[in-house]
Amino acid sequence: MSGHSKWATIHRKKGLLDQQRGKVFQKLAKEIMVAAKGGSPDPNLNAALRLAVDKAKAQNMPKDNIQKAIEKATGGVDGANYESVRYEGYGPSGVAFMVDCLTDNRNRTASQVRSCFTKAGGNLGTDGSVSYMFERRGSIVIPSEYDEDTMMMVALDAGASDFEKVDETYLISTDQSSFSKVRDSLEENGVKEFLEC
Repeated sequence: MSGHSKWATIHRKKGLLDQQRGKVFQKLAKEIMVAAKGGSPDPNLNAALRLAVDKAKAQNMPKDNIQKAIEKATGGVDGANYESVRYEGYGPSGVAFMVDCLTDNRNRTASQVRSCFTKAGGNLGTDGSVSYMFERRGSIVIPSEYDEDTMMMVALDAGASDFEKVDETYLISTDQSSFSKVRDSLEENGVKEFLEC
């Protein structure tokens, strides 16, 4: 039962959904701005920007919001100046962590990240203290409805380093540099749905 006013119930539910969607759109807009600052404002020439725009489109973010985020990054519209920052540290039992953040204030973010590490029993390290243990890789997951041999040949010819079937999906591993080339090749050969990128 919705009580006396069905309209009030609908209004409250819609308000909550709009609030959640707004948070997601704000996060995606920040990612788009950072990607646009890191290279060309054209998604066809900037792989990171294209990936961020694809994520935004998957969440049904309006085209106007995407364009505004790109314009903010390139100086077309005044706004906050977000930048990407990486922190390295050790958690409990000496587990290595790399934390990527988007921030408009480096000092505030550093103190918040340091606080999270300290509360969990770890400590924040210096630049390079952990990064030598990690390797940047790309992962593409597509449904297994496509022909395995064809997809394997397309992925490996485009520069993928590994192709394996995991449950009902294909997991394709790439170098960071060949990620967009492999994804483009898969799209050109009929892959319409990417489960993860």
